[in-house]
Amino acid sequence: MIFRKVVFVLTNQKKKMPLAFWIFVGLVIGIASGLLLMKASILGMSGVDFAKTYIQPFGTIFLNLLKFIVVPIVMFSIAAGVISMKDIRRVGAIGGKTLIYYMCTTAFAVTLALVLASLSKNFFVVLDASEASYTPAESQSIMDTIVGIFPANFIQPLANASMLQVIVISLFIGFGILLAGEKGILAGQVVESFNEVFLKVMDLIIKLSPIGVACLICPVVAENGPMLLTNLFMVLAVAYIGYLVHMVVVYSLTVKTLAGISPLRFFKEMMPAIMMAFSSASSVGTLPFTLEASERLGARREVAGFVLPLGSTINMDGTAIYQGVCAVFIAACYGVDLTLGQMITIVLTATLASIGTAGVPGAGLVMLAMVLESVGLPVAGIGLVVGFDRIFDMGRTTVNITGDAACAVIVSKLDEKRAAKA
Repeated sequence: MIFRKVVFVLTNQKKKMPLAFWIFVGLVIGIASGLLLMKASILGMSGVDFAKTYIQPFGTIFLNLLKFIVVPIVMFSIAAGVISMKDIRRVGAIGGKTLIYYMCTTAFAVTLALVLASLSKNFFVVLDASEASYTPAESQSIMDTIVGIFPANFIQPLANASMLQVIVISLFIGFGILLAGEKGILAGQVVESFNEVFLKVMDLIIKLSPIGVACLICPVVAENGPMLLTNLFMVLAVAYIGYLVHMVVVYSLTVKTLAGISPLRFFKEMMPAIMMAFSSASSVGTLPFTLEASERLGARREVAGFVLPLGSTINMDGTAIYQGVCAVFIAACYGVDLTLGQMITIVLTATLASIGTAGVPGAGLVMLAMVLESVGLPVAGIGLVVGFDRIFDMGRTTVNITGDAACAVIVSKLDEKRAAKA
């Protein structure tokens, strides 16, 4: 009898626990397992190799499922969002507010990073620059980036998950359905039906997130745990201070003043998405979590479905902080003092380069190469930080998706106010 009561209580407690709790449990289990495997030996192999061989694949499966659902979610949610607005001019107004918010916060983020890194550069451990051996992918020109936004066919962007092109396709489909009038009603219903179906599929995948988070974080901790205390600890510390300051100050102020939402409530609702972003280092992969959190915070689905996919592609506040910190660190390694003009160039380049950068792990390295070239620093200096990019990436992705959600909530509230005055 007592045993049954205990089981009943535990079962009910489990049902009451929110998803954020179970994701946190998965995160803790993954970190603890990674620490235990650092110096362990299992099945005749090192603990690190065991984690990569037998644990990481399950995290990859979970990430693959998220990537599979992202393209249809983006495509149908944006198209459905445009259709639900019923007015192309309203779409333009929301898009304009979104772009202004993203560009302003990104510029502030990289400025904050330069200030923090400049104050801390005397504490940076200067590494041997000759050790740099990373050769980054060739970066595109601004015009190539603009041309690349517009797809040459319908299928390839969907197959390659080229998010900017998918967004453009979705917008044109939505605009076409609106302009078609009565003849577009059936197409609109099909889009909205598919949107609901894929949202349900997304819910099923999200339920696997505690297992996925544990399997994603475990190999990272097992491989990089001891390195956190070595020569790049200071650079990581400065970057993470920048991440935290930007999230706590900028997003708290904007959601409070522009959306009237308590910062505590905002971060509480965002916790599942934040933990998913931290473990997966993929803003695109975290998109389903960010969408759910934004709706819980009061963002209307049509607005969040438009703003968030756009943000996962062009909003890179965390990446901008990473650019600034690493640029100052690499300059210090090569004995270069950045001038005010060079710092302004970094701000502008990092802000503009954020447009078109993929929301996937490692994309920030290509942006960093562009930033270094803009101020005449050796691109080979990326080799000084590339070994730690995954750890940087976990934090910067967390900032990126938090900024996306803040924008979605703010733009939704501003649109409600505008509609109330009309």
